[in-house]
Amino acid sequence: MILVSAFCNLPVTQAATVERPNIIFILADDLGYGDLGCYGQQQIRTPHLDRLASEGMRFTRFYAGSTVCAPSRCTLMTGLHTGHCLIRGNRRVDLRDKDYTVAEMLQGAGYKTGMFGKWGLGSEGGTGLPNRQGFDAFFGYLDQSHAHNYYPTFLIRDTEREPLDNVVPRPGKQGQGVASEKKTYSHDLIMEEALRFVDQNHDKPFFLYLPVTIPHANNEAGDAGMEVPDLGIYADRDWPEPEKGRAAMITYLDRDVGRLLQKLKDLNIDDRTIVFFSSDNGPHNEGGSNSEFFNSSGSLRGSKRYLYEGGIRVPLIVRWPGKIAADSQSDHVGAFWDFLPTAADLAGIQPPKGMDGLSFAPTLLGKGQQKEHDHLYWEFHEHGKIQALLIENHKALRGLGKEVILYNLNDDPQETKDIASTRPDLVKRVEQIFTQERSPSDKWPLRYNTGSR
Repeated sequence: MILVSAFCNLPVTQAATVERPNIIFILADDLGYGDLGCYGQQQIRTPHLDRLASEGMRFTRFYAGSTVCAPSRCTLMTGLHTGHCLIRGNRRVDLRDKDYTVAEMLQGAGYKTGMFGKWGLGSEGGTGLPNRQGFDAFFGYLDQSHAHNYYPTFLIRDTEREPLDNVVPRPGKQGQGVASEKKTYSHDLIMEEALRFVDQNHDKPFFLYLPVTIPHANNEAGDAGMEVPDLGIYADRDWPEPEKGRAAMITYLDRDVGRLLQKLKDLNIDDRTIVFFSSDNGPHNEGGSNSEFFNSSGSLRGSKRYLYEGGIRVPLIVRWPGKIAADSQSDHVGAFWDFLPTAADLAGIQPPKGMDGLSFAPTLLGKGQQKEHDHLYWEFHEHGKIQALLIENHKALRGLGKEVILYNLNDDPQETKDIASTRPDLVKRVEQIFTQERSPSDKWPLRYNTGSR
């Protein structure tokens, strides 16, 4: 059992014998487990991501940090799950100066660090700004609701607003809204900045964090929320307009992943760059789109905002030519909080103590002994507050003031049959872990139901 009560910001130690790879993490927004061709999607075209999978390793049991944006990203950056990290829900809370991120770790080891896209962990003038959390360069959205709008009137460069030529008649306080004049698509600007960052830093180790906003909906636009410059190859499909938009957005992102991969080849840094691709949570049912239309959760139950498998199991593809076996697949069970120690392992540096995460570099490289989690823990502060645990290939969930629900994922991967009454021993252990695996939080309190079945 891995128990964590605190963590410390220790200086990183570079291992001189390790050639440090460039590290790229591309994070899609609300992309489901079943939205890519390499994960079984039949209607949405994703040729470049499918090629990424054929040239690398595809994971089938990898989990997001949460089932909504901010806490999931917090676990990815800090190596702590939602029982220990600062940001456990979608409220506007800044990371603190004392919080330690993967960017700070890599920056301290000599990496050039850049973040382009949606941050969600800090506000203008606050301690959570990317530039105060280990990133040398930032361009994109700080606020999540601002990031709903693909045609905003401004984006943030480092710490300052950069005006755009879009017109939003009644913008919200954070810049959210619906543009009446759509001239500049924010995703295009973000991708150009990411490509420029690679161009400018290809001769030194770099960490590129690219949390794009596709295919999140513009929630302020109602049923017209799937904002994309054009519907592309889907324009003439006999589908509802929002579903055409969803498909077009995913294929649009796929095209840009292809552009980034080509950039690596053009700069002759392909074989010293490891690329991760994943999604922050399961597929949404917003902007007029329905995740069931494309079977975006695959065969899994649930979607965004649910701790069922469909809300938190996400695609993970990792490619490093010559290092990671091409066209390989892994059923290793991991989660977002494993990224920080994995990045440390790959870069040959020492991560800080007290992380919840475990490096899965041994799985990626086929070398060394892979440590396995005893369990994975989540808590979610919507729908009445819910805790979830993955343990012994069982999934346990508990709502506030309710009893534990238990599913055997081997026999019941769609989580339809509660077997808690048949496993009182495991239920008791789950209840103990639910208590042990979280530190107190004034912003996200939980009161435990201590009664057993």
